[in-house]
Amino acid sequence: MATVWCFPPGTVLASTIDGPFGSALNPVGPADAERWVWLAYDQQNSAFLDALDHGPRRGVVLIESTNKAQQQPFHKQKLGVLLSNQRHFALELQAMGVPVLYLQTRQSYADVLRLVGAFVDGLEGFEPAERSLRLEVEALVSEGQLALHPHPGWLTERAWFTQSVGQEPPFRMDAFYRRVRQETGWLMEGDKPLGGKYSFDGENRLPWKGDPPCPELPTYGFDAVDEEVEVLVRTAFAHHPGSVDLSKHATSVADLDQAMAFAAEVLPHFGPYEDAMSEQNRGLFHSRLATLLNLHRIMPAQAVQMALTSNAPHNSVEGFVRQLIWREYVHHIHEVTDGFRTFDEHRQPSLRGARWDGFERRDETLHPNHLKQGRPLPMAYWGKSSGLRCLDANVAAVMEEGWTHHIPRLMVLSNFANLLDVDPRELTDWFHAAFIDAYDWVVEPNVLGMGTFALGTAMMTKPYVAGSAYINKMSDHCSSCDFHPKKTCPITRLYWAYLNRHLAAFEGNHRMAIARKNVARRSDEEKAMDAAVFQKVQVAMSSGVALRPTAEGDLRSWS
Repeated sequence: MATVWCFPPGTVLASTIDGPFGSALNPVGPADAERWVWLAYDQQNSAFLDALDHGPRRGVVLIESTNKAQQQPFHKQKLGVLLSNQRHFALELQAMGVPVLYLQTRQSYADVLRLVGAFVDGLEGFEPAERSLRLEVEALVSEGQLALHPHPGWLTERAWFTQSVGQEPPFRMDAFYRRVRQETGWLMEGDKPLGGKYSFDGENRLPWKGDPPCPELPTYGFDAVDEEVEVLVRTAFAHHPGSVDLSKHATSVADLDQAMAFAAEVLPHFGPYEDAMSEQNRGLFHSRLATLLNLHRIMPAQAVQMALTSNAPHNSVEGFVRQLIWREYVHHIHEVTDGFRTFDEHRQPSLRGARWDGFERRDETLHPNHLKQGRPLPMAYWGKSSGLRCLDANVAAVMEEGWTHHIPRLMVLSNFANLLDVDPRELTDWFHAAFIDAYDWVVEPNVLGMGTFALGTAMMTKPYVAGSAYINKMSDHCSSCDFHPKKTCPITRLYWAYLNRHLAAFEGNHRMAIARKNVARRSDEEKAMDAAVFQKVQVAMSSGVALRPTAEGDLRSWS
């Protein structure tokens, strides 16, 4: 084994770089550990090391790759949160007595790991959560240069999924959810669900009118490492969207305790208002833990334990646990289908990069697109005003924070793209780049399979689309919009136009029977108006022109 590292230009030891982080790192050599463990960017928890045998002295390899960061127009906040957490994690490991080899590189993870492997006897790691990263290191594994252990961060076994749901679509959550509850005993009394039923979703659909009051968001400690990362992101990734403010996010181990405390504080009211949307408080009673869970700064088992041991009402605890099990569910689906590549579905090529300047590229790979939707992602998704308050307010939240909770994602951002027939791959790329908690295994099932109908009935029995009535009921967006939700808002006509355009695709789908009958009852004149509104909105969106109500103040005049 060599005594010193020697890397070619393009890869440097962070400990040799001046600055708060590099100065805090101890220099290490290959001989400082008997075995070296690579922890990926989303494996930031010492529990990964605890999952290994305790024989040889192990060091940890952590890598910052600008190659990865430049692959998509990742939100500056996303880059900042990931990098600062990883740097803090490195220092936490070092404080625990673990040798840390921290590398900054312009190369890929696989290239850097191959370089590290030349200096050490036995390089280990854990199965990556992201398919893209598994593919990247696949050759190293097959050559025996990298030994991968099972990922210890998941709550459920693959057998629970395959035995309850199967390995081929259609996939349905209910059977898996019941199986997990039964296997774990979570919220169970013997073999019966606590409260007499598995789901209390029907009780969790209240709009929020300002009461009960929402707690203030935490303001996290901001140290020299955070500041250094902010400067890095603003300079090296200046061409990426959004802004970075790490005072709003947990990055250090002390911050993690604060984040968990906030999650416990909001949990009692989470259930009833989990579907509500408000501009007064974007997050309402959502825990905002997804980013930390997906980085594994907080292990999912910790979040489950917090909920189960809380004094929150049962419907709130059940709703929270169900979201964590949904997270497991989409992970299993993404892996057993190889990212939806193993089953038949209409596919077509797409423009990648979510229409952000400098990242656009034509991809001849065929992506699932059940309804053959191919219109471009409007610039309204990058902050250009659409004139529709619900869309603009939620895009503003994403541009400022890289986050909204799951209902704006589904019933506003995805819904509107659906109604406009936006290419599902373009929308998925936008979600992947813009959201701080998005990784391929979670964003692709949620957007391709649920947010859109790109997978047909593989995950959902029907598309999640709605007119203005739902948005008006569940949010306060309409009260400050130039459009009246019943008289002038175009979203309802977009909904009817969508159903009419894709009527043939829903034939034989019993969950769409009522919708199909309602479309059939509309007069030819109404259908023509629906189509005209769709065309007008589509042209305005493609041109970046904000919509305005007509002078007549009547939805019919939109045509």
